[in-house]
Amino acid sequence: MDKVAIALAISLLAAGAEAQTRPSTVNMPCGASRQLVFTRGAIVLGTGGMTYDRFVRDATFCDVTEYAQSAYVPSIETPICFVGYRCKQGPRDLWDD
Repeated sequence: MDKVAIALAISLLAAGAEAQTRPSTVNMPCGASRQLVFTRGAIVLGTGGMTYDRFVRDATFCDVTEYAQSAYVPSIETPICFVGYRCKQGPRDLWDD
């Protein structure tokens, strides 16, 4: 009986972890999303519906094979809000943002 209780507790913990929501840019002012990225350095934010991405404060939060590209997301007051950067794979293109 104890094994069943332990298994149930573990499955409930796992389900709770899956149910956690990430902050969504569409529900916040632009400045609040930008501040989250700045203070955390790197964070995953929802960008509407089931979409999300990882945003970083600067290139130091990217892997050595990546570069930082400017990132814009929708917010509660504007469809184009600069929040920081996304890490992109590969060499930086001279014409890339």
